[in-house]
Amino acid sequence: MSRCYPKRSQRKYTKKSYRIRNWPEYETALRQRGELTLWFCDDAIEAWHAPTGAKPGGQRIYSDLAIETALIVRAVYGLALRQTEGFLRSVSALLSLRIRIPDHSTLSRRSSKLERIRLGAGSPEGPIHILIDSTGLKMHRGTACPAQPRNRRAWRKLHLVVDAVSAEILASELTTHQIRDSSQVPLLLSQVDRELETVAADGAYDVAPVYEAIANHSSERSTRVVLRPRRNARVSRQTTDAINQRNHNIRRIRDVGRRRWQKESGYTRRNLVETAIFRFKTIIGRRLRSRTLPSQQIEVRIACAIMNKMAQLGMPESYCAA
Repeated sequence: MSRCYPKRSQRKYTKKSYRIRNWPEYETALRQRGELTLWFCDDAIEAWHAPTGAKPGGQRIYSDLAIETALIVRAVYGLALRQTEGFLRSVSALLSLRIRIPDHSTLSRRSSKLERIRLGAGSPEGPIHILIDSTGLKMHRGTACPAQPRNRRAWRKLHLVVDAVSAEILASELTTHQIRDSSQVPLLLSQVDRELETVAADGAYDVAPVYEAIANHSSERSTRVVLRPRRNARVSRQTTDAINQRNHNIRRIRDVGRRRWQKESGYTRRNLVETAIFRFKTIIGRRLRSRTLPSQQIEVRIACAIMNKMAQLGMPESYCAA
């Protein structure tokens, strides 16, 4: 018996084709991502070794700049710690630099003690439009047997805040997989120094603490909240600005339906954060290399800084062709 597949016009979500306006510029940016151009400025060479401390005992040889540089090279080229050490030694010899290269043990030990790396600032002018979402990253489980036979996989949860205009990652948090997505919103928003114009997220963030965190972040201006209400969402009796927006979304969905509300409210732009997650897993990888949670958090921050640098080189400007 032959199967009768539905026509393209009968599908619920028809696949659309897109084209890129700035293909020459974007192609140049893609080539620049793979260029092997390394240089050491005089300030970096002077700050490579740590200054001598006033406390007695063993002193640090390498500064945080040296450790961070080595970890960035490791993440960009997908190297192990020993290969990173050898790569930097060869670069130092080719450039005739009189600096010492940290060994792989030092990189592993110091990676969990680095300061939090500052991420991008977002679009240059005015309040920003942010998108919030989370994803899972695999990790090394170790040799010990799991407590439950069915729980054989170990993974972490990565929470991201992405600028909808510049596609830069503004904030990130790495937690265990038991942490709820909504509980990390106050920590994520505390890393964003700009005023917020719009906040968009899926139904997992439709809880009262998320609305309170958004209202407390931009107390001087009204932030437009585009959070998809849950299926069983009801109109609240509270009268705060954020809750009133939620009540308006619930009533509008009842009147016109979810699909039309998503187009009217701009909720469809939330797929840009899913695109950022796809770029992260495609370029950086789907698995964490570090073993401990503090080291994994630094690894993720460095990866987000790399993604922001690639976004600054050039991003595609696509439009719907059909």
